[in-house]
Amino acid sequence: MSDRGATGPAGSDEPVVGPDVAVESVAAGFERAGTDEAAEPVPPLPLPPVVGPEAEDEGEAGTGGLPDLADDAEFEGALESILLVVDSPIAEEQLAGVLDQSVKRVTAALRRLSARYTEQGSGIDLRRIGDGWRFYTRDRFAPFVEKLLLDGQRAKLTRAALETLAVIAYRQPVTRARIAAVRGVNVDGVIRTLVARGLIAETGTDSDTGGILYRTTELFLERLGLSSLGDLPPIAPLLPEVDAIDDV
Repeated sequence: MSDRGATGPAGSDEPVVGPDVAVESVAAGFERAGTDEAAEPVPPLPLPPVVGPEAEDEGEAGTGGLPDLADDAEFEGALESILLVVDSPIAEEQLAGVLDQSVKRVTAALRRLSARYTEQGSGIDLRRIGDGWRFYTRDRFAPFVEKLLLDGQRAKLTRAALETLAVIAYRQPVTRARIAAVRGVNVDGVIRTLVARGLIAETGTDSDTGGILYRTTELFLERLGLSSLGDLPPIAPLLPEVDAIDDV
């Protein structure tokens, strides 16, 4: 059901914009500002195939619907998927709790993965920093990342960047993990691009998770031709997913 025709809270005639409208509002702001930062049209992604009960049960019996992690390859894959979305080093104990595995097995798998990335000369460097683990760019490849970010300052904002920017604009301050949970994809690269372009900035840490919080900047308002965040279109129930995600 579309949000375009929705109205605000009871007793109010003020229209409430839908998610697509929020993104288009941000994009239109950049266009009005005379920049090259409007998003190019992106065709919709195909819907995933419907999975029958038989397929869902395969390999997941007795795990509450979660994949069976008895196999080391599956277990390491699960670890990698979590490490892709954390915005600060995550402790072995926390990983063990999420995956319902022993800390000993988690530690051994993390060390295997770290050694494998190094032996393969991968651009991904899995490091233990303090009491936690996180993916980093390997030092010798960092100049290419810097070049990408610098070149990106002169490129158009992608649809993914505009969607991320809309989430931050309407629900700031917000952590990277919560943004990733709402969008359903890893947002590390997009966040770095938006920070490099001066459209968002760090603003402390979340008291519950310790994750870095992000907010929009004065440049963001300037590019959209707004005097304050209050000038953004009303969004009341637009992104309920963010408020519902308390444990990310």
